[in-house]
Amino acid sequence: MGRGYTAEECVEKYLTSLSAAAGSCVTGLLIGQSSAQKDFVVLAVKTPHRESEGSPGGRRVSSPLDDIDEEWVAEHARQVSRMLPGGVSVLGLFLITPPDLSKEAQNTLKKLIFAVDKYICKSRLWDLSEDDVTDRVTLHICSKTRKAVCKTFDVKDPKCSAKPADWRYQSGISFSWPVLNCSVRVDLQIPVTDSSSEKCIKDGLRRWAKQIEAGLCLINGRQTSDDSELLSGSRKNVKTSQQLTFRAQILVSEEDPGAGQRCSAVVQACSRSVSVRGTVHCRAYIHSNKPRTRHAAQAIKRDVVDTVSNRVEMLLEDLLLNEGGNDSEQQDLPRRVFAPLSGSGLTVCDYMFPDETPADVAERFKELLDWDSAEGDIDTSMEAPACRSAPVLEAEDRCGDEASQPVPPVSPTEPVKKQNSTQYYAGMLSSNVNKAAE
Repeated sequence: MGRGYTAEECVEKYLTSLSAAAGSCVTGLLIGQSSAQKDFVVLAVKTPHRESEGSPGGRRVSSPLDDIDEEWVAEHARQVSRMLPGGVSVLGLFLITPPDLSKEAQNTLKKLIFAVDKYICKSRLWDLSEDDVTDRVTLHICSKTRKAVCKTFDVKDPKCSAKPADWRYQSGISFSWPVLNCSVRVDLQIPVTDSSSEKCIKDGLRRWAKQIEAGLCLINGRQTSDDSELLSGSRKNVKTSQQLTFRAQILVSEEDPGAGQRCSAVVQACSRSVSVRGTVHCRAYIHSNKPRTRHAAQAIKRDVVDTVSNRVEMLLEDLLLNEGGNDSEQQDLPRRVFAPLSGSGLTVCDYMFPDETPADVAERFKELLDWDSAEGDIDTSMEAPACRSAPVLEAEDRCGDEASQPVPPVSPTEPVKKQNSTQYYAGMLSSNVNKAAE
């Protein structure tokens, strides 16, 4: 028996509202969360029209399926992935075709699903775990009969065949999903060279991501075992319509997670260094079907990594598009804003640059998620703009002495002096935790 997919009723209404014009097809994304037994689909989003593509011109295509822009579908999936909180991801694709293209549709869906997964994985800094599901869902809908055929492909096996899957609708599946919130202070210094600045930055972020993955995650201030249930004791008796909120903290050691010894300084020739500093707000959702604490910790850790890497990537893209427009050595990274997703218990996010307004965010929601969001519903308060804690990227002309010196690791046996308000840096020593004696 294949995998089971439970979709929100709002997904059914959305798919029903879509219709393919004569001689054309409609593609889109299926978004939700995977679990060991079944997956949950909370949102469907059609692929926006590519303005630059215009008409096919004099080019003749044998089938409307040949006119689907694979690169554009994958790029849309990559940009939508940035808007998703931790624990929520692109699970697959849907395709609406005329009846005579039903047989060919599966080959097209397989090609698209592998292209989308490759595009998304290209920017990802964390590694898949044994618990991660590699099956991706495809839903083919006949534009005339509205008959839906659900199948899955294993994206880790390029030679795989389509497997049948069960698809059904249910109301309110995500309204009771627990949410985890976490504010993380980031202070990274990355040495770079003139020849490969972007690669050096990505490598530095990848090393930091390893530290986050190996870090200790506290949920509501408590360390819990990996196999323990997130919803335990009296929490199980809470009404299913009530959403529980958990506070997460991530404690990171300076030891190299890939080695069984203390980290040491590495001599590296560089022309400058790039610093990423600030406080970022992270958010993750976990399904309410007997969730484990390890899954909750994994979701919030991945959101920490994703939100930082997304901002740096977006800033570099913006600087490339506006080359020469800003010579400042310090650049403000975009701040994260949230908006409630109608028809579910979740929020989606976007990144707002200093010169943007909530109206710009609402416009992107409309373009990428095909969803009208009121400007007043967009929460811009989670990350304060233009203050010391706002995320920034700063470049220095040369690597300072601090970048070439070893950073002493924190030893659990060493006495530490804690101040009243303890704050943790992600990947660096806490400024509020000092050694009692050197």
